[in-house]
Amino acid sequence: MLYLIGLGIYDEKDMSLRALEILRDADYVYSEFYTNAFTGDIRNLERLIGKKIQTLNRSDLEEHPEENILKNPSKKTTLLIPGDPMVATTHTDLILRAKESGIEVKIIHSSSIYSAIAETGLHIYKFGKTTSLPFPQKNYFPTSPYTALKDNLRSGMHTLFLLDVRAQEDRYMTINDAIQIMHQIEESKKEKIFTKDTLCVGVARLGGDSTIIYGKTKDLMDYDFGRTPHSLVVPGKLHFIEEEMLQTFTHK
Repeated sequence: MLYLIGLGIYDEKDMSLRALEILRDADYVYSEFYTNAFTGDIRNLERLIGKKIQTLNRSDLEEHPEENILKNPSKKTTLLIPGDPMVATTHTDLILRAKESGIEVKIIHSSSIYSAIAETGLHIYKFGKTTSLPFPQKNYFPTSPYTALKDNLRSGMHTLFLLDVRAQEDRYMTINDAIQIMHQIEESKKEKIFTKDTLCVGVARLGGDSTIIYGKTKDLMDYDFGRTPHSLVVPGKLHFIEEEMLQTFTHK
């Protein structure tokens, strides 16, 4: 049996009682922190469940799961995942591989950015396509996030940007990084989709010591949002209740 267990959006205290029971009875406990940032303490989690936790990297799970997570099909194996297990698409591939090997899989859900983002006051059902914003690399500067934003705005929908996580490099994209990258794309596209006057919502550490700031990108650019994880939202057409809520987070 393989359990994919959500750790929740903030730290180890977000984990459910059901997850705790399963972990205390597990034969193997693995974790991965490359799909999302984890602001908790792995040592506290080990003390809580009474077991050592082995952290896997991307290649362990995506290239060689049979050497770790799928190695002992008759045992009770668990994989701890920040947020909700099914938000990262890579875990769907892991489930398929497990089923091909005859391993039953159970999902233990937890809090996620997809529900917590409603703390901004924006209505969940009015979000359009979510887009990931990666760090630019040499010969790699994708503009698909800009296109996703443009398409969502045409439909009056809000856009959630999931910011890049490179755990092995200890590098986590901030809201400030995201705004700068989107401004660079705007300079090349020149379609006035993401300008210095574009209103957006910067969100940091939802579920914990949350920081939510609403304002123009030129004002949020130099704001110190503190520790990651961060997310960025560009609102679409606003309902008057959404407007009232956003005003409570206005950058002054």
